[in-house]
Amino acid sequence: MPKPDGSLSAIVVSGGKQYRVAPKDRVLVDRLVAEPGSTVKLDRVLLVRDGDEIKVGTPAIEGMDVEAKVIGHSRGPRIETLRYKSKKRVRVHRGGRADYTALEILAVGGLLVPSSTETEEEAEAKPAKGKGRGRRRAKEPEVVVEAKAEAESMVEPEAETEPEAEAKVEDEKPKRASRRSKKETK
Repeated sequence: MPKPDGSLSAIVVSGGKQYRVAPKDRVLVDRLVAEPGSTVKLDRVLLVRDGDEIKVGTPAIEGMDVEAKVIGHSRGPRIETLRYKSKKRVRVHRGGRADYTALEILAVGGLLVPSSTETEEEAEAKPAKGKGRGRRRAKEPEVVVEAKAEAESMVEPEAETEPEAEAKVEDEKPKRASRRSKKETK
């Protein structure tokens, strides 16, 4: 939801519903036919606010669109409807879940706002906060991991001879038969 200060925001129509959006906002709209990671243009913009300047369309602003990135597709909560009439044998049970598409707003009317999101590399480079709790253990270099794998593959397990294997089988206790199998044998 956009902030109430005079920042850039717009009112957009998607799926017959109106949404107030601003750059970097995330909204759930009715399911759109688009792959996650692709960009979508919402061209029905009813109102744009940029600081003190407000543009209102009749009904939409010509040439104005909102660019959004598809984050993913999800489903809403389960909604059930039950109609019941006593003594009339009327019991109707229906339900379903709404299909949604999660969007992240990139630009309003072609005006981009610089994103301050960190990349994964920058997040990994930062040290963990706290007093020893929650710190991640440093990863071993790939060379050491490969050397360990080679060393383990070089060691061959000792092969058992046949008399030793037979002795192990004799030492094992026989399993108890269940009651049902004892009755069947009698």
